[in-house]
Amino acid sequence: MKRLLAVACLAALAGGAASAQAQQPAPAAPPPAAFAAANLSESGVRSMASACAMCHGPAGKPVPGSTVAALAGRPSSELAGLMNDFKAGKRPATIMHQVAKGYGDAEVAALAEYFSKQR
Repeated sequence: MKRLLAVACLAALAGGAASAQAQQPAPAAPPPAAFAAANLSESGVRSMASACAMCHGPAGKPVPGSTVAALAGRPSSELAGLMNDFKAGKRPATIMHQVAKGYGDAEVAALAEYFSKQR
């Protein structure tokens, strides 16, 4: 009888501990990553634009005969629209859809303005 009572007590304690664990709130999700603010100064925009040179050439002028689009001198509204289309997956691309996702709206506008002024 004592043994049966001891087993029942242990079972009750174990069940109580399990239900106490089940009632604990889930840990909070980690906060979203905090990124540095965009550097939209003249030198910051030039620095961002230098990443485009790998494919589009220095100052948005690819080598003659290249199949890569020239950026220099195109209207800023056109360039921003193209970047946003890449970003949204509306325009086919090999890599531009991924590149475009790395820029916020202000950065896209600043880059478009920068390349529109290149001659």
